[in-house]
Order: sequence, then C-alpha cells, then structure tokens
Amino acid sequence: MYYSSGNYEAFARPMKPEGADHKSAYIIGSGLAALAAACFLVRDGQVPGKQVHILEKDPIPGGACDGYQYSDIGYVMRGGREMDNHFECMWDLFRSIPALETQGASLLDEYYWLNKADPNFSLCRATVNQGQDARTENKFGLSDKASTEIMTLFFTPNEELYNKRIDEVFDNEVFDSNFWLYWRTMFAFENWHSALEMKLYLKRFIHHIGGLPDFTALRFTRYNQYESIILPMVEYLKSFGVVFHYNTKVVNVLFDCTDKKKVAKKIELIHNEEKDSIDLTENDLVFITNGGCVENSSYGSQDEPASFQKEIRSGGGWDMWRKIAAQDDSFGHPDKFCYDSEQSNWMSATVTTLDHKIPAYIEKICKRDPFSGKVVTGGIVTVRDSSWLLSWTVNRQPQFKSQKENELVVWVYGLFSDKEGDYIKKPMRDCSGKEICAEWLYHMGVPIEEIDILASTHAKTVPCMMPYITSFFMPREKGDRPDVVPQGAVNFAFLGQFAETPRDTIFTTEYSIRTGMEAVYSLLEIDRGVPEVWGSTYDIRDLLHASVALRDGAKITDMELSFVQKMALKKVLQKIKGSDIETILRHYQVID
Repeated sequence: MYYSSGNYEAFARPMKPEGADHKSAYIIGSGLAALAAACFLVRDGQVPGKQVHILEKDPIPGGACDGYQYSDIGYVMRGGREMDNHFECMWDLFRSIPALETQGASLLDEYYWLNKADPNFSLCRATVNQGQDARTENKFGLSDKASTEIMTLFFTPNEELYNKRIDEVFDNEVFDSNFWLYWRTMFAFENWHSALEMKLYLKRFIHHIGGLPDFTALRFTRYNQYESIILPMVEYLKSFGVVFHYNTKVVNVLFDCTDKKKVAKKIELIHNEEKDSIDLTENDLVFITNGGCVENSSYGSQDEPASFQKEIRSGGGWDMWRKIAAQDDSFGHPDKFCYDSEQSNWMSATVTTLDHKIPAYIEKICKRDPFSGKVVTGGIVTVRDSSWLLSWTVNRQPQFKSQKENELVVWVYGLFSDKEGDYIKKPMRDCSGKEICAEWLYHMGVPIEEIDILASTHAKTVPCMMPYITSFFMPREKGDRPDVVPQGAVNFAFLGQFAETPRDTIFTTEYSIRTGMEAVYSLLEIDRGVPEVWGSTYDIRDLLHASVALRDGAKITDMELSFVQKMALKKVLQKIKGSDIETILRHYQVID
C-alpha cells in the first residue's frame, strides 16, 4: 500500500489482484469503516461479493452513524457528521456509490449538488442570557500569547506530546477565548484530552481555520447520516451479493503470533445466542473494528433518563479488543482509552417538535425558516453560559424521510453531563427527555411559564448517554492503537477510530473510511495509491492565511513586540522588499 496525490491515479481502476477470486473476507462490525472496507473489497479488490461476510452484533448496520425511528420512543440520532471538501478517501468511495433518490447520480454527485445549491454557513454561532446572540462576531479573540501557544503546539514534535493533556500546553489565554468555545464544541474536545490529537487536528484542518467561526468550512448530508450514508452503502454492497450476518457478536479472534508473522486463526462468535466459530486460513481476510465510541450507550425516553453504565460490557467491542490485545503487544492497549468513562462521556438528545410553537424560537435565533428544506442553523449553536455547555443544531428538514410536515428534528448535546442544569436543577445524566428539552428551551429564551408545557406536550425528546463517545481523545502514545495492518500481519487488519494511520484525525468519517481503504489495499496489494491526507499543513498559502485568521485579521506588524523585536522585523521586511516573498505576504495580508 502506498499514498498518492493528484489525479493520475484518482480515477484509474486498479488491475484485479492476484488470487482475489479465491479470497474470503470476514468483517467484524458494520460501522462506516467496516462498510467502507467491504466496498473497497468488491470495487477495487474485485473479491466476489458472496465471499464477503459482515458480522454485526446488532439487528441493523451503521454503528455510530445511526438515525432511526423507534416505535416506542421516537426519532433518535446519537450524533451527527460534519464533512469537508478534502475528505479524499470518502469522496473517492462515494463517486462509486449510487444515490438512492437521484436517478443516475452517485452519492458524491448528490452531495456535491446539494451543497453547491445550498451552501452551509451559520448566522448565530453562540447565545447567552436565554437566547440572546453572544455576538462573537466571527472573531477568535486570541491574545498574542494565546496565538503563540497555538503555534507552538502546531510545531511541537509528536513524541513530545505523548500522554500529554491539552491543559498542559494551553492556559486560560486560550481557554477563555472564542477560539476554544468554537473548537471544543465543534469537535467535542475537553481540556483534559490529548494534546497530540489537538495538534493533529490543527494540522489536518489548517485550511479551514478561517471557516471555523461561521461553519463555512462544513458540508452536511440531506438527511440523517443513516439514511444519507449508510443505506446507500448497504444497497451497493447487496448489489454485489455481500452477505450481512446480523445478531452475530464476535467475542474474540485467536491468533498465531511469531517473530516473523502474525496469522488470524479463528473467529469466536455468538449468533442468535448460540456459540459458534469460524476457522481461518492464511488465504482468508479478517477486518476487525476494535473498540467503539458508542459502546455502552443507552437511550432514555420522554419520561425516563438514559442509564449510565460505566463498566465495559462483556462481549462488546472493548471486551473483544482486550482479548485480542492480550495476545500481542502490537494489537494496542485498549485500557488507555476506556479506563475512565467520566473523562470520555457526554450526552445527546433528539428533540422532535410536534407543531410550530417551538420552531418559532428556533427561527428567532438562527434567522432562517426551519421548514424551508434548506440550511437552518448551519451547524451547532452553543449556549455559552450553559452549565451543561449545551449545543444544538437543526439540519435540513426533514432529517428523516418519514417525518410529518409539521415536525422538526433537533439534535442537542451537552459536554458536561455531571453538572447541575441552570433551569432543571439536576445533572444532565439524571434527566428525562422532557427535562433536557426544558433546559434547552430555557436557554432558547422561552418564557419561564411556558417551558414545562412546551417540553411536555409540544415536543418528544429522547436522551442518549454515551460513556465512551470521546474515548479516542484520551491522552495516548505510539502503540496504544494498533496499526491498520500491524507489522508481520498476514491476513488481518484493524479498522475504525482505534486503528492507527498517520496524519489523519479521529472522530471523522474520513478517518473511518481511510482505515478501510488502507486495510484492503494493504492485504490485497492493490496497485493503486490511497489518496494521501490533504497537504494543507505543507502549503505556505494555507499557513499564512491561518496565521492571520487566528489573529482576527491582525497583521504581523500589529503584534505586541519589544523594541529589539520591532527592529529585527523592520530589517527582515527591508530585505524581502520587492521580492516574491513580499508579494505573497501582502497577498495573504500578513503585512501591509
């Protein structure tokens, strides 16, 4: 497997790998990474679909990319997905997946046309004082010291950030800024999360720094992620004859590991409550989704809170990874990520409004008609003074194809599930759906006397507790996540957010799909490059633009400098006068 850039290989079809007709593949899990691996197996690996088996413990596919209407509790989305134009592996795959609604179009075509016709941007990024615009004015509000801290992190070697927390490299100069408000709520970072991952995010998305305050950097699907992404992929795989095995829980994979090679020998599983196993040869391929950000998640209802199960469930993704990791050190260290759910949990809630009463308050804040079918909030609206640090979003409606015309589906999440609310005097984790809705309505500016009746009878809310939703952000070092294909692996690979691939960032759809592509291309030795991570971190234009954007347009000559520093800068500017360096610095407004 190798990386490539440019379009020479981007549209080429690889030759059929040797022995592809005689391979069988077993994919553990049916989340985005697993489905992507299956797609690359049949599209580029040209493995017969009937020989590709997806083993899923739940009765439906999708993993964390869910969106479902439960007959008893209503619509549920555990999360949402923000995409950007440089998700290279994702768009490479989606150009081949037929759209379900647009005849003759690919998933990429449909997505591209939608976001060109209805571009994303926010008209209100944050509120305070019960629904009042926080007036962030699209500014980062970073001092020179804070900007220096961010730039220092950007250039710090990865090795120096192993096992470090963000609050070990930033102080309140950063944490009290709009920048951190935008960043932590958009990406769900906490102060105690990995400084290494923070750095990787800065480098990965440096080309989008300027679009962070108003979300012009983002693109969204037409419907929820399940209907817009997962179902088209499933239908594509079914067209090749790929076999889905639901209610099939893999509890362990047994390996034969020596100094020279590592071979997966057996899959142990439980299918419909009965133990079973699959014996493997070196000619079989096994793709393992290890860990899981939505493991142990639970739903509440309008009248009941979601339970908070802290201990790892036996037979789940974490339990399986622990058993696998015990067999060889190169298979990673799961307990670096799942040892403390108090540091990796947050809660979401799906609010379905039942008439036009609550949408009127939404429209007042987002300044758009939420029933228009177009962009509504344009990303999350963060409640700056919420003790739960609530954020909420209304994406294009309907979010579910089955929604009634007078319904809106709203996604709400809170980073601090252990804090007492500002209206509901309970921790978020102890609240029923209608209590979470009431807290949200309070921060929306709904009059106090109307809150309880609106939350009770004009909306239906489903809370969701996710103890390990940001477990992949926990401080780590090299080796804590297994490589996609560990050294010496003959017939297996790891997939998803807890597999290691260089330069890309976790908690993105691109990361999941990239691991699937790298796994398939490596094991089948497919002679086509995997698109490299977009190279904006090496592009002087993006670096200059970001350095100015981070300082809210302030030029280098506006920085607070000592007399000696000012004289040194003056001398440098004199030396570059009339050169291409001066031209590019002026073009990107670094200097006057």
